[in-house]
Amino acid sequence: MRMEVHVHGYIELVEGIAKRQVEGALRPLLEYLDIEHLNEVQSLEPDQPGFVFDERNYTLEMCCTLEVGRNFHAALDAAMQSLGRIVETATAIEFIIYHDDGRDETQLMFVGPTVAAILDAQRRRMVEDVSHLLARHFKQEAVDEVARLISDLFRREQNKPQESAEDAAKVKIPGEPGRHRLH
Repeated sequence: MRMEVHVHGYIELVEGIAKRQVEGALRPLLEYLDIEHLNEVQSLEPDQPGFVFDERNYTLEMCCTLEVGRNFHAALDAAMQSLGRIVETATAIEFIIYHDDGRDETQLMFVGPTVAAILDAQRRRMVEDVSHLLARHFKQEAVDEVARLISDLFRREQNKPQESAEDAAKVKIPGEPGRHRLH
């Protein structure tokens, strides 16, 4: 079964990293796509750059829509796990699965150098998302109160026995049917 998936993310890498190291880390995904190099990643959408490594700023931009099969998630997971070793700052990678029935399923995958860094990136993302929603209806003091509660929940989570970085890195976001949200 083939499906379309949009992958989007911007990753800050450790200074001094070379393109071959990035490609080495992404090898599981590149092999899945049956390509050798980052510049061979071709999006189904002509205005999307694919996977672009900026050698001057040590960043990796991912923005492409791909036609993939069942093993895509495993290849992406393996690539992000490997990439985590050369990531400077933990961040979210968003991928949107376009189902045949018109539903879109958005998932976040966090990549980072440590489980603690990934949890902090998840906390920052949740505080940002919830704060934007609450700001429409409540005063800033109330929004700040909820943000503190979210941060407290994440602190409690960090004090629990550590889970694997792979499990900590996955978050699903329910999507609305028929809405192709690329960014």
